[in-house]
Amino acid sequence: MKNGGFFVGEHWVQPGKVWPSPDLTKVLVASDREQNWRHSFTGLYWIFDVASQTGEPLDPANPTARIQLAQWAPTSRAVSFTRDNNLYIRPIRMQEAYKITEDGGPETFNGVPDWVYEEEVFAGNSATWWSEDGKYIAFLRTDESQVPTYPIQYFVSRPSGEQPEPGLENYPEVRHIKYPKAGAPNPVVQLRFFSVTENRVFNIDVPDDFADDDRLITEVVWAGRSGKVLVRETNRESDLLKVVLMDVDRRTGKTVRTEDVNALDGGWMEVSQETTFIPGDPRRGRNHDGYIDTVIVDGFDHLGYFSPVDSAEPVLLTKGAWEVVKAPSAIDLKNNFIYFVATKDGSIERHVYKVKLDGTGLEPLTDVSKDGYYSVSFSSGAGYALLSYDGPGIPWQKVISTPSTHEQFDATIEENKQLATFAAKHELPIYNYQTITIDGVELNLLERRPPHFNEKKKYPVLFWMYQGPGSQTVDKKFNVDFQSYVASNLGYIVVTLDGRGTGYLGRDVRCATRGNIGYLESFDQIAAAKMWAKKKYVDSEKMAIWGWSYGGFMALKTLERDAGETFKYGMAVAPVTDWRYYDSIYTERYMHTPQHNPGGYMNATVADVDRLGRNVRFLIMHGVADDNVHMQSTLTLLDRLDLRGVENYDMHMFPDSNHGIYFHNANRIVYDKLNNWLINAFNGVWLKTANPTPVALEEKRKERRQLLDHARAAGVLD
Repeated sequence: MKNGGFFVGEHWVQPGKVWPSPDLTKVLVASDREQNWRHSFTGLYWIFDVASQTGEPLDPANPTARIQLAQWAPTSRAVSFTRDNNLYIRPIRMQEAYKITEDGGPETFNGVPDWVYEEEVFAGNSATWWSEDGKYIAFLRTDESQVPTYPIQYFVSRPSGEQPEPGLENYPEVRHIKYPKAGAPNPVVQLRFFSVTENRVFNIDVPDDFADDDRLITEVVWAGRSGKVLVRETNRESDLLKVVLMDVDRRTGKTVRTEDVNALDGGWMEVSQETTFIPGDPRRGRNHDGYIDTVIVDGFDHLGYFSPVDSAEPVLLTKGAWEVVKAPSAIDLKNNFIYFVATKDGSIERHVYKVKLDGTGLEPLTDVSKDGYYSVSFSSGAGYALLSYDGPGIPWQKVISTPSTHEQFDATIEENKQLATFAAKHELPIYNYQTITIDGVELNLLERRPPHFNEKKKYPVLFWMYQGPGSQTVDKKFNVDFQSYVASNLGYIVVTLDGRGTGYLGRDVRCATRGNIGYLESFDQIAAAKMWAKKKYVDSEKMAIWGWSYGGFMALKTLERDAGETFKYGMAVAPVTDWRYYDSIYTERYMHTPQHNPGGYMNATVADVDRLGRNVRFLIMHGVADDNVHMQSTLTLLDRLDLRGVENYDMHMFPDSNHGIYFHNANRIVYDKLNNWLINAFNGVWLKTANPTPVALEEKRKERRQLLDHARAAGVLD
């Protein structure tokens, strides 16, 4: 390989992404990538041989045909890939690929997720799982034929890359995506299998399985080399979990665990991708195969060990008023050690811990005597760990030995001296972490104060939050973001409250919002704002709130509920305004379906625009090509504002930008707008033009109606 690339014939391959084979003899290379949605892309794929330093097409018969996904077999003997929604396999010893499925097309996906599964379930572009021995491939077949279509318009660019016919170049390109909104038909998913040795695709029927229109498949885990696979499923409202055990050799399946959270706390089951198989080894006290999964223990997420694999009751590895986070991180099968990250020493911290497979020997690997937020990755066998300290101080990285090895090792990889020097030259905000109690619930809050904070001065206050279910924005990570800029450069106080509905405080706090999102969350933001408005160093007439996506929804919902009493200004970017317009898998997890909960959806809609009109002013920004939160949310709110004559807002649309708002310099403009708009707000630019009271509004509407009636009578209007 020269100059970062290589030739295949006359084609120059510039690698975009690479995946070494498990035996490290070859490299799977993706070039010429074109982004699809958030995680998915297409590209040209090649196999590069390390020894000979030569490359060849993944599919020699179709070298320039675009591929959606490609994966190595664990044996390094084959690569599976999806093209045009059909699954293929390329044995490395052969010079041809052959097709596994025949039914792939615009409405049928094999081995790759559709839009909603990519976004809300797998957070990735793969729905293909090789068995450990390379004998089978499990893959998701997704049928979108009943899913309604939503059009995304592009007015400046042509994402398809296709040039229009002469005379049509002045029309926008429209991309139609299958997008199941809340209550609409979902894609029908089915787990299928391909036997490499038999060269055939087959299904496994499971008695008492969910109906096709009520099934979400959220995780697939091969149980070692046993020919068994664990499948995690929920109903579409995500409150009933089934763990299904399938035996691909015998072509049988059964449900081995069922959990109904309606009977537990009325909450929901989180999407999990961390279930870990534990092979049996009687010599080490593991008489049967098993697996580790996250389970609910007294209202908190903990680790449970299920052995044998068809067991319905776990051995509890952890318990207490704290939660494990994306666990387990690693397994030491020689010593039966489980490593994981948890909030045991503080809900806004993350430390690394070890516990034995029988639930004893719980101890930290990181220094819990100091505030810390750590992430970690482990070597094979868990003898060494790449430990990342993410805050609250300057981040650093080390490779350390673990209790799984007798060798003592501690090597610094990155001290971040340059960042430390750079940060020292700038005046960063003063971070004031605290908790406040609202309705008897203790909640985490961060107040960012300007560097030269003076309690004798009066400061404007900006609230920023995300507040989505299970999220967390108050934490001990080192971070310099827009909020830091506002506090340091503009000299305003910035407050973030993780109210009810957010994560890592237990299910009572997290699930309290189910069925009525926006209600308790907005109450909590207003309650906190009232506390701050009473502080002697706060200018209570200069209080604003802002957020993006769910945070944009929360900003508008809070302004609607508060009606100008506490917050005077707000900024909402890419907001949901009506949850009937958002995707089914996310929305129904927290709200049930609109058919089952019409009142909850009405309450969650930003609909009382008269109350919005009582604020001094607010700002809305949205990307026109947002495939996630559709412009429909903002446009329908604008229609409600028009109908009631509410005009105390500013609006900016970004052509061809998606949910991240980046197209053609858009992201810079977003933050320029937020900055300048906030300065104008706190400088009182709009105080004299504030929206009138409801009584004055009605008088204004009456005057307009009279003028229109006179105009029509005079024949000026049709």
